[in-house]
Amino acid sequence: MFWGLFGWPDSCLYGVVPLSTSSQIIENLTTGVVAVDRDLVVCTVNPAAEMIFESSAKQMIGQPIARFWPDIGFSLEQALRSGHSFTRRDARLSLLGRDVRVDLTVTALLGRGGNGADGLVLEIHAVDRLRRLAHDEEMVDHHQAQRLVVQGLAHEIKNPLGGLRGAAQLLERQLGAGEREYTRVIIREADRLQALVDRLSGPTRPYRKTAVNIHQIFEHVRSLMLAEVGPGVDLKRDYDPSLPELDGDPDQLVQAVLNLVRNSVEAMRGAGTIWLRSRIERQFTIGQRRHRQVLRAEVEDTGPGVPPALRETLFYPMVTGRAEGTGLGLSIAQDIVRRHDGLIEYQSEPGRTVFTLFLPFEVRT
Repeated sequence: MFWGLFGWPDSCLYGVVPLSTSSQIIENLTTGVVAVDRDLVVCTVNPAAEMIFESSAKQMIGQPIARFWPDIGFSLEQALRSGHSFTRRDARLSLLGRDVRVDLTVTALLGRGGNGADGLVLEIHAVDRLRRLAHDEEMVDHHQAQRLVVQGLAHEIKNPLGGLRGAAQLLERQLGAGEREYTRVIIREADRLQALVDRLSGPTRPYRKTAVNIHQIFEHVRSLMLAEVGPGVDLKRDYDPSLPELDGDPDQLVQAVLNLVRNSVEAMRGAGTIWLRSRIERQFTIGQRRHRQVLRAEVEDTGPGVPPALRETLFYPMVTGRAEGTGLGLSIAQDIVRRHDGLIEYQSEPGRTVFTLFLPFEVRT
């Protein structure tokens, strides 16, 4: 199928597309492509397959495919012997304790001797990823609709709230010293409501475009949290030092990460471990746009997990699982990241919750 790329005739692809161009095509496919030889040793891996297997091409090439997908070995051996291609829907791929569902097409590359196949090409579609894209698109639409409703409501509240505070100030001038305590209560509560409305409205000032190092963001948040939390919380780092800078507003990104870390601390009730982790994702889709590479920044905690009743509405404003919470921290974090053309996702189970920020490197905000 892709012989020129995998060590077979390399003058062109199908006699039309030059090898250099065909290589670029394979590199930019969203379908994972893996080539194996007669010994089922990996010969070639494209970036989409690296993402599916969560391993780099350097780690995979020269290794048996069974090391990364033990359950598929028997079927591949049969395809080699028979020279027949096959397709398997909703196959299970186990990765570090979790299962990924994929659609698999195996194409046999027939040799000239007629003794079975010289190798195989595996085309892998991550079904979970397609479901994630649909869910992400729905979540973005819901979040934008919620923000519009909340911002409209906040605007309607601000006008009467300002009038209420102004009337209390005028009344205070006409009262004696002993009676001003009541007007001050009105003014103080009006100011508190004003602050809450401002938080509901989210960031309003334009972003300051500058080069941002995610590790500086993480370290700043870590230093702030170490000053707040007790000895029961362990803040650990797991950084990829090779990550490039991205364009964004460092103050707003600090606020987004800080909200996520505080959420983790509160969920763990002041005792547990939080990991700050950075990685790179290639050929990643956010909303309607596919990016060559994005930042994957994670905040992982060892808390009890997100309650099932909140999982579909967790990023909505005023949604919280704590009686003392406002339910704005995660909503504001999502709003900040969305304004950077990114997205926040989460995975949660008892003992492990991971909030992941995806931010495009090539975005210019």
